[in-house]
Amino acid sequence: MIYRREQKVLVQGMTGKQGSFWSERMMEMGTDIVAGVHPKRAGESHLGVPIFKTAVEAAKHTPIDVSVIFIPPAMAKEAIIDAIDAGVETIVTLTEHIPSHDVLEIFARQKISKSRIVGPNTAGIVTPGEGFVGIMPGHNPNIFAPGQVGVISRSGSLGTLMCLNLTRARLGQSAFIGIGGDPIIGTTTRDALVALDHDERTRSVVLVGEIGGGMEEEAAEYARGMKKPIVSFIAGRSSPPDKKMGHAGAIVTGGKGGYVTKRAALEKAGVRVADTPAQAVDFLRVMTAKPVAAAS
Repeated sequence: MIYRREQKVLVQGMTGKQGSFWSERMMEMGTDIVAGVHPKRAGESHLGVPIFKTAVEAAKHTPIDVSVIFIPPAMAKEAIIDAIDAGVETIVTLTEHIPSHDVLEIFARQKISKSRIVGPNTAGIVTPGEGFVGIMPGHNPNIFAPGQVGVISRSGSLGTLMCLNLTRARLGQSAFIGIGGDPIIGTTTRDALVALDHDERTRSVVLVGEIGGGMEEEAAEYARGMKKPIVSFIAGRSSPPDKKMGHAGAIVTGGKGGYVTKRAALEKAGVRVADTPAQAVDFLRVMTAKPVAAAS
């Protein structure tokens, strides 16, 4: 789920307005887009890239490691299953509001495949200096810069703000993983934390969470055994109980998934929890500062 320059990318829905715009931005940054999919434009070329009827057909002509989904909700299931059937390893699903019964069918098919789904409702993944897949502004050097901090976020906007603060602090990022804000997603906060823990380029981690669900608590269990410094910011501290705020997954019920319980679990695991995104960067700067050698 961490993008690398050598990975080959397929864009499903590439010829649409959003697909075209973001494909151009991805290519500007160096993302290796090798094919696109549009059933009615198969055989054509778009942005210098061949267009195929399906992902399965595209995979017959070129290796594909990552697919990104620019497909409306009603047709997203067919596109994602097409990518699974094509053997794509990582499927970055930007689409939100996919019908629940379609989501269940997608993950039933995914479980018996080699594919990993990032999302639905993700903003994408970014590796500064190498490329990005999705709708994060990975091409903007004011927001993303090569560094050693891995960033995990359910929210694209909060993730962008955190990366902006990291870049301004001259810390940069080793990788950004947007897991998505829907109630049912393929890659969890814990999954992303495990990936960054095993990533040699990542020396520390920023976890941007939200109220709702239990992903931060599950990630805290894994964080307890990590040696890399971790700081976190949890959005929704002042939200009313039992009220959905922001993402579809950000709802607190029965006292579970609330700000207090998430913060307590993370702090118990040794994670420093900040009150604001800016404070999270301040914490990280102190935690990762090199000790000053004692005078002889």
